[in-house]
Amino acid sequence: MKADCHIHMLLDGQDWRSAIAAHRDAPDRELIRSRLQRYADAGFTYLRDGGDRWGVGAAAREMAGEFGITYRTPLAPLCRAGHYGAFIGKKFENLKGYAKLVGGNRQHGGDFIKIMVSGLMDFDQCGVLTEEGLPADVITEMVHIAHEEGFSVMVHGNGARTVEAAAAAGAESIEHGAYLDEDAMAAMVEAGTVWCPTLSAIGNLMGTGRFDEAQVAAIYRSAQENVRRFVQMNGIVAPGSDAGAWAVPHVQGGLDEYEHLRKTLGESCEETIIRGVRTIQAKF
Repeated sequence: MKADCHIHMLLDGQDWRSAIAAHRDAPDRELIRSRLQRYADAGFTYLRDGGDRWGVGAAAREMAGEFGITYRTPLAPLCRAGHYGAFIGKKFENLKGYAKLVGGNRQHGGDFIKIMVSGLMDFDQCGVLTEEGLPADVITEMVHIAHEEGFSVMVHGNGARTVEAAAAAGAESIEHGAYLDEDAMAAMVEAGTVWCPTLSAIGNLMGTGRFDEAQVAAIYRSAQENVRRFVQMNGIVAPGSDAGAWAVPHVQGGLDEYEHLRKTLGESCEETIIRGVRTIQAKF
């Protein structure tokens, strides 16, 4: 029994534009079915999708039971207009617009809410993000609105202050979580926030030549060090590969995530993974 707590069924691990194009008119159900079969063959029984606005994750959830897989999706992730996430999610201009989208996800059967509140890692510059996070008060209100509607919240967040704000607001999980510090990790531990560090999305870049190799290696070491420290603080870590991201193919990416966590945590890995998956399943 395995779990991948962060995938993107929409994407293909190679070219996000062509991957989206394959589903633009309607979800490619045969492609989705073949991926679910491969996940099942590899022993995966739980998948949590990061969402998309084309209904691919929703279609996968509809079919997943045939393969003995529990599948959770937020439907479309929600992002502020002019900020990261527009390529895959639904945009809002202000908190009133955000609240309307949250209500729409409730109406259409979303399992939880995913919010995009920061940019990505700049893989050519360790310690640098492509975009800083939203203001803490905005993040706090976004989490509050989702909770008021009865949803758990999955947060795409990088940077210590961004993650600290999300955890302090009670977000149930943090995805990626690059460049955390002691205060951010302490806030996550106190709130019981689960961290999916998506190590495959970093580690699988090494040796590809796409980015500066020394910088990618430094980013990976930074993530490993923070994961170790977080676990030492009794933080909850779950395996989530970001499958569908570049160099993170479906199924193999999930297997890679287990291996990255083993390399990072050593003997405590199995216990950590079991705890993390059970907590994600309970919260989402």
